Amino acid sequence: MRQKVLAWLAENVPPARVDHILRVEQMAVNLAQHHKQDMEKASKAGLMHDLAKCFPPQKLLEMAKTEGLEIDEVMLACPHLLHAEVSAIVARDTFGVEDEEVLQAIANHTLGRPGMSPLCCIVFLADSLEPGRGHTPELQALRHSSLENLQQAVWQTCDYTFKFLLESNCLIHPRTLTTRNWFLQKSKAKQNNILQPNT
Repeated sequence: MRQKVLAWLAENVPPARVDHILRVEQMAVNLAQHHKQDMEKASKAGLMHDLAKCFPPQKLLEMAKTEGLEIDEVMLACPHLLHAEVSAIVARDTFGVEDEEVLQAIANHTLGRPGMSPLCCIVFLADSLEPGRGHTPELQALRHSSLENLQQAVWQTCDYTFKFLLESNCLIHPRTLTTRNWFLQKSKAKQNNILQPNT
């Protein structure tokens, strides 16, 4: 299947985007191995996470509507935000992917979702933190965090993304904020449990 996906990407995605996809796939595999998750699923989700990245806005909206996906005002203003969920549709319909965990990892890689599985977290982080994104001290710290604690890395990466979006005067989708808050609360609760002495 990998060769079939690569051939499809070569026809539908610019070379620079393919390079990004391959880096995301590799980082997802590395994180999966480090956190003892399924590396094959991580590879598959990483390879297919941006299938719809270059679809025109109208096609994204039409496919999302046909699928019955929720399309809110932010998505109408920024249809590219739908590319993750539409990529999952393409993975299912074009490449026959039936594994729900893989499809969810593809669908949630951009906006995140409260309660994401470890595999979803891995692909979410790999997309934001792959080496092609740069080597600033902040990014390096986030990469280190992704190896230490997936939940912590998710909310920290959301914060990093918010800073960029605010500085760029871009809309912020509310689901990313609820994702950030969910993972922050989980991390704090876990930390509190660790700090509390046994009774």
